[in-house]
Amino acid sequence: MTKLKGRYQASPPLLKVAQWLGSAFILTIIALLCWNCLPDKQSTTALKLLQTLQTLSLFMLPPLMMAYIWSRTPAQWLHLTTRPTLMQTAMSVLIMLIAIPGINLLAHWNSLIILPDFLRPIEAVLQQLEEQAAALTLRFMQTTSATGLISNILVMALLPAISEELTFRGLMLNLFAGKAQHSAGSQRTPHAAIWAVAFIFALVHMQFYGFIPRMLIGALLGYMLYSTGSLWIPVIMHFTNNAAAVLAYFVVFKTGLNPDNVDTIGTGTTLWLGLISIIATLTLVIFHFKRQQQGNINNAF
Repeated sequence: MTKLKGRYQASPPLLKVAQWLGSAFILTIIALLCWNCLPDKQSTTALKLLQTLQTLSLFMLPPLMMAYIWSRTPAQWLHLTTRPTLMQTAMSVLIMLIAIPGINLLAHWNSLIILPDFLRPIEAVLQQLEEQAAALTLRFMQTTSATGLISNILVMALLPAISEELTFRGLMLNLFAGKAQHSAGSQRTPHAAIWAVAFIFALVHMQFYGFIPRMLIGALLGYMLYSTGSLWIPVIMHFTNNAAAVLAYFVVFKTGLNPDNVDTIGTGTTLWLGLISIIATLTLVIFHFKRQQQGNINNAF
């Protein structure tokens, strides 16, 4: 088995991409077949199960399988063996919480973008997809029970955070940065890789009106991985963002407030909060990176 792993690790990048996408495709087909066996496929429970199966088949299992095939130390290759410090963890949570109003403001500005006339048919399709995704999310979030809240935290926050970070910041960033081709002492900052993966991260979510803030979040998560050497930091930040939304919707439905107001904090009459959020987030990020440099923390790449 050791020889087999060594041979696969030295395989061309295109072959690795084919192996990864092929495994994701096969697992997704299996997931869809499992969902199709359910008696009521359109119930909320069935759709949550479908989302769980898709998350596992697309984002969690493929990177774990590929890491095992390509590397003799899969967990290390995925940056899972580096434990973040308490300060790193607290800073990552603080940055993400403070960034939420700024993210809402950037999403609002993104929604004001009007495509040229020749792209209007595409814009109509994108808008329809976004409305369908928003409606499905609202359907999942519409719960007032503790069981429903726990279910949403697991399905909508924890599972996507772990799975998507394994794929985007774990597997993809390794491939784009060419980690296997660089020596352990390489100090090259993979700016292009981080932004390329961030672009794909935003693109995969198929939400044009949230593309810019999602790409910026993806870049932030990439740089946080690079600066700390631990995939757990992006996972924690991703979970914090998702869990905050889940909790916000729970409170809204529990108290009978308008759920449309959840994503408007930082816009409209609270525009000032969005601007402060952006400035404060940038300040904290700069402080974090300066502290990491002073601490001589080993970078991920």
